[in-house]
Amino acid sequence: MGNHIELYSLKYPIGEFKAPEEVTKNDIGTWTKIIESLPGKLRKVVQNMTPVQWSTPYRPGGWQVRQLVHHLCDSHLNAYIRFKLALTEDQPTIKVYDQARWAELPDNEQIPVEDSLDFLELLHKRWVILLKSMSPHDFDRQLNHPESGVHPLKIFVGLYAWHCEHHLAHVTSLIKREGW
Repeated sequence: MGNHIELYSLKYPIGEFKAPEEVTKNDIGTWTKIIESLPGKLRKVVQNMTPVQWSTPYRPGGWQVRQLVHHLCDSHLNAYIRFKLALTEDQPTIKVYDQARWAELPDNEQIPVEDSLDFLELLHKRWVILLKSMSPHDFDRQLNHPESGVHPLKIFVGLYAWHCEHHLAHVTSLIKREGW
């Protein structure tokens, strides 16, 4: 049982995302700040990593740190597009994708991590400008996720803020465990 708990905590170092029953303006503001701060926090945490460290999985069976950084770009680019779709269409059904297979594509080996850190910084800058420009009504606009159903954008802001902290915790806990 202890090993199961340890593996769970390595996979979900901050726990799984749980949407609040009611999302407040303060929640959205807090989550937007988390999204805004991720690129700088991530860059600071990984800036002195060696090639061996970049190739280290953050947990047994997990992605390499390099893949995790590239995954954040893939995932958050999809998120940004999903927000734009929800703001311009009525309850669009979003495309799901196989994140694990995306992480294994050749570009993740060939693109320097620094390029993905730069991309993430610019992407989050645009995304946060969009989030800060949205009205309360905009946050009530909905997306249809084929696997989990219809949800308002205000829930997705929380989900992606969690996603930022979730993967940042993967890297920081790896660094702590390895004594880097």
